[in-house]
Amino acid sequence: MNENLIAYLLAYLIGAVPFGLLFGLLFGGVNIKKSGSKSIGATNVLRVIKQDNPTLAKKLAILTIICDALKGILPILIGQFVFNLDISTLWAMGVLAVVGHCFSPYLMFEGGKGIATGAGVLAYFLPVELIIAVTVWFITGKVLKISSLASLFALLAMVVSSFILHYDMPHINTHAPVLIIAFVVVYKHLPNIKRLLSGAESKVI
Repeated sequence: MNENLIAYLLAYLIGAVPFGLLFGLLFGGVNIKKSGSKSIGATNVLRVIKQDNPTLAKKLAILTIICDALKGILPILIGQFVFNLDISTLWAMGVLAVVGHCFSPYLMFEGGKGIATGAGVLAYFLPVELIIAVTVWFITGKVLKISSLASLFALLAMVVSSFILHYDMPHINTHAPVLIIAFVVVYKHLPNIKRLLSGAESKVI
């Protein structure tokens, strides 16, 4: 099999590992796919487990964010330093890691929202833009206390800043990977967007 195809498959399968679900089951004794927003992300881990154990909920939410971000960056680092793959292949691996998280074959092609995994990918390629996005996410989250809205503002900041700081994307000369990741994340947030527009979106306090 072609080396690149193997890299793509591994990136997708690693990205698809549902850490939030696994941590909830192993350490919280709860299936987060059946509670709260039914997402496998850190926000739902926090929301669901906080009801019985707030301290554990925070720890598992942080652990979920870290592991979901690592799913994005580790395949890329392995691809570069172990297999010496070219930059376009690494970008494709990053996109597929996000797709794997959002449409996991382990969960009948359901999954999370892609924010943390996308952040892991972009930490490698666009670290300055990621810092801007995380800053926007933190401020928006603190002020509005709505996780989905903070994530969407952070995504917008990431995309806009990438065009400002890297108008001619180094090595690949296209923003297509960033835009594909953004599209997937927005698509997975459509239910949240509908709730935001109707004023029914839950706050994280």
